[in-house]
Amino acid sequence: MEITFKSIIDRLLIVITPLKHIIITLVLLAITGCSATVLPDPEEAETYSRPDSSSSSSSSSTSSSSSRRTAYTKPYKIKGKYYHPLASSQGFVQQGIASWYGEQFHGRKTANGETYNMYGVSAAHKTLPLGTWVRVYNLENSKTLDLRINDRGPFVTGRIIDLSYKAAQMLGVAGPGTAQVKVVALGEASGSDKRGNVIYKPVDYFKGNFTVQVGAFTVRANAQKLKIKLGRKYINSHINEYTDARGKFYRVRVGRFRDLDAAERFNEELTQAGAKNSFVVAE
Repeated sequence: MEITFKSIIDRLLIVITPLKHIIITLVLLAITGCSATVLPDPEEAETYSRPDSSSSSSSSSTSSSSSRRTAYTKPYKIKGKYYHPLASSQGFVQQGIASWYGEQFHGRKTANGETYNMYGVSAAHKTLPLGTWVRVYNLENSKTLDLRINDRGPFVTGRIIDLSYKAAQMLGVAGPGTAQVKVVALGEASGSDKRGNVIYKPVDYFKGNFTVQVGAFTVRANAQKLKIKLGRKYINSHINEYTDARGKFYRVRVGRFRDLDAAERFNEELTQAGAKNSFVVAE
């Protein structure tokens, strides 16, 4: 076979080209491997701040650009549509179609951070404050059931509540899949009377356990550094671990408050001290 200058060049290109691709790949891996470990908080729905007095619970309501919203009034977006959670469950009554959700979501995190158990009794609602107890009336068979809202949904037009599989069984909804129901908000379970009946009080998010989140990391050592730094000046600096489909996050929080206004004042202090993305959360 005749060896020419052109054939030698062609052979060299065959060897060099894969090497070039390997080198480029190694460079890209080196660049991405050095990315920052500080991430946005994975649970934005937990953030709390006082709404302005003009805010409405209607899905069409808007707030002024300068006002911050509490978690229960802060809008969230699903499939291009915004939903505006209610500030209070008091007096809430709704009638419409109930559905249920099961295996696809079993074991996954609910909107309030709990693990969804399709064999437990719970439900999802688009706008009621998380933690609200409701009484669901099946208008097609007269069955009733009290349960707690711990998730968001259903995001299907015309449906007002998504029951866990067990709740759907107890209400006679599991078989047909859907049913006409009435949902009446009871409030937050606060104890029981002499007859053993549960006593409910309206959900009040302005009192509770609050803290301020300053950062979220994928590397615990980085979270620990910030925790120690904050602890030199402030009390109750701590790390909260959270895991979702993306992995584990170490959320650095500081301070503990029983009053939302006090937590917000502390957050303002942190902001003035240089905390760029701090916010109040409920624990």
